[in-house]
Amino acid sequence: MQRRSLVAANWKMNLTVPEGGSVAQGILGAASKRADTDVVLCPSFTLLHHIREVVAKSNVKLGAQDVFWLAKGAFTGEVSVEMLRDHGCEYCIVGHSERRGRFGASELPNELLAYFSDSDVVVERKLRAVLDGGLTAILCIGETARERNEGRTDEVVASQLKIALSSVDESEIPCLAIAYEPIWAIGTGNVCEPDEAQRVCELIRSEVGAHMGSDAANTIRILYGGSVAASNCAGLFKQRDIDGALVGGASLKPDEFSRIILSA
Repeated sequence: MQRRSLVAANWKMNLTVPEGGSVAQGILGAASKRADTDVVLCPSFTLLHHIREVVAKSNVKLGAQDVFWLAKGAFTGEVSVEMLRDHGCEYCIVGHSERRGRFGASELPNELLAYFSDSDVVVERKLRAVLDGGLTAILCIGETARERNEGRTDEVVASQLKIALSSVDESEIPCLAIAYEPIWAIGTGNVCEPDEAQRVCELIRSEVGAHMGSDAANTIRILYGGSVAASNCAGLFKQRDIDGALVGGASLKPDEFSRIILSA
């Protein structure tokens, strides 16, 4: 089955409004050449309004990096799905390792971990809110270096996926993409080898099939994330179970991200 490619930029906590506008403007040309690929920019909340204006007449979509699972209330500093929709978001990242307190390039001190510690249950609630709110979710899952060294990659990935998808119906699969992000690769330059990335993404597709059936497994888009660059993306995109990428640092460089888009 031919699945539509998806390349998403996660700008994380980077760029001012002028800088973000310049980066977004710089990728419009490449995106316009790939009508067969969904290109999504996920800036910080403060940039959403401006980036919406920059990409308004293009085929580039807008996404958010996180969301709260309730619609409104006394939740200082949080942002709801309705607020994201109001700013033109069509996508939302859910469960990124940095929201789970599982960092790749740097270890977070234990006393700060509680501030970045979305549990699997919280991730499931956020995913449910995104789907109920009519946005497309990019669900992130992946293992730490320690978990990989202990031979627990498959166990961790399957467990995260099972909890996150516990309330997802097969009919919602078109509004969901899953990003395999090995945490030891994020921001470190240590990209997962294509054959191993394929093995884990094949496992993810198999797990989706076990929970929801073969149609869902064949339809779901699976991305790779973790030190994706123009120099290594071609090998990843050739893998049969990798349908695109969630790109971090390289997405801050218009020329680099444009080359990734054109390689998808």
